[in-house]
Amino acid sequence: MTVPVVRSQAWVEAGQLALQQAVDALPADAVTEPSALPGWTRGHLLTHLARNADALVNLLTWARTGIRTPMYASPDQRTTDIEAGAGRPLAEQRDDVRESAARFRKAARSLSADAWSATVVSAQGREIPASEVPWLRAREVWIHLVDLHVGVGMDALPPGFAWALVRDVAGWMSARLGPGVGAELSADGHDTVVLGTPAPGVTVGGPPYALAAWLTGRSGTDELHVTGELPEIPRWL
Repeated sequence: MTVPVVRSQAWVEAGQLALQQAVDALPADAVTEPSALPGWTRGHLLTHLARNADALVNLLTWARTGIRTPMYASPDQRTTDIEAGAGRPLAEQRDDVRESAARFRKAARSLSADAWSATVVSAQGREIPASEVPWLRAREVWIHLVDLHVGVGMDALPPGFAWALVRDVAGWMSARLGPGVGAELSADGHDTVVLGTPAPGVTVGGPPYALAAWLTGRSGTDELHVTGELPEIPRWL
């Protein structure tokens, strides 16, 4: 997924501000209440957001220094860290979300133009340029703000970000759909995105946030305009 670093960083900052405002408004006992993600409380989700920021700082450090610094030291670290931090008091969680975001911001601002083109490895083992890291962070912040279950829906996503998310997820999904499964995706003011290998005439249109919600499994399809049969899509991770 190619998004200019400056644009991705702007989406990170906007998302982080919205996230922090939502977290600051939570009552003290909110961390033990369920998030929109099965099996996770809000405490799990807030801890994940903070540790994700630190994990992505590792990739930016790798790009800046040339020293291999993976997101996580072991395959189990991500889960262990989330479970260890999920039950902390809300005040500690708020500080952690804010301070980890500041560390990410500082690390991103320290990279030179050459460092942004360095190759690092994502948590899924995919080789990516460091310039993709801010996009990964923007994606985490905005989507999990919705998952925090505080009344913020996918319609809060900036339209440009939502359409970039549609392109990103559709690209990931296309390789996982069988022959003849897919659709042409469209939204006013944007180019068409092809999902999979659609049968002729199968289209799905709507606001960028509604398309993003459908592709990421975060809402129904009430706002989509479907011609033909809506394709069955895999769960997006």
